[in-house]
Amino acid sequence: MLDAAGTLHAPAVRVPTPYPLPPSRLVETIAAIAADLPTADRVTVGMPGMIRHGVVVATPHYVTRSGPRSAVDPMLVAAWAGCDVRAAVEARLGLPTLVLNDAEVHGAGVISGTGVELVLTFGTGLGSALFDGSRLAPHLEWSHHPVRWGVTYDAYIGQPERARLGDGLWSRRVRRVVEGLRPVVHWDRLYLGGGNARKITPQVLARLGDDVVVVPNQAGIVGGARAWTLEAT
Repeated sequence: MLDAAGTLHAPAVRVPTPYPLPPSRLVETIAAIAADLPTADRVTVGMPGMIRHGVVVATPHYVTRSGPRSAVDPMLVAAWAGCDVRAAVEARLGLPTLVLNDAEVHGAGVISGTGVELVLTFGTGLGSALFDGSRLAPHLEWSHHPVRWGVTYDAYIGQPERARLGDGLWSRRVRRVVEGLRPVVHWDRLYLGGGNARKITPQVLARLGDDVVVVPNQAGIVGGARAWTLEAT
């Protein structure tokens, strides 16, 4: 529950993501959270996957039977493909709704609005969002692109690999990813966020350069308010 400046006006509420998760269950989960919060004027939803104009093109986790890296359910794939989440949430809550990729919401909470700014979020996998000024670029699913030997970014630097390698070796992988993307994007500023960004070692951070900044995971909440100020693509 935020004001337009992104200041919290009620404690944040966290609930486990329920699986299996068809669209109707996500909408009802959001509605249950909203029911315990003060009255709002609008709603922001950040979710994993490729979202265009509030409609799901593809989502990697919600199509699985019991969460990330579990078996994919073909019925859930069909249910999510082309699902208009914005319309569904608006109809359920009766409020204007904005639906974006979760890394895009996170980025809205940290960007300065000047120059080309890239946001990478490290958690279950890799999230990304690219901004030019206050304009959000069309979403790219870097997480599904092979980084080496057919291994995707998700598999290369996601949470399972951090847990397996330890923070030191995993941080070196983060540096390889950053240096690999640098000549592709030529950003003015790169923000590293998500729950695992704070696990990057000081030694690696010192070598990434002054144009790379680690931002708190709390930015994803602030972005819920600031996302409404982004220019339409």
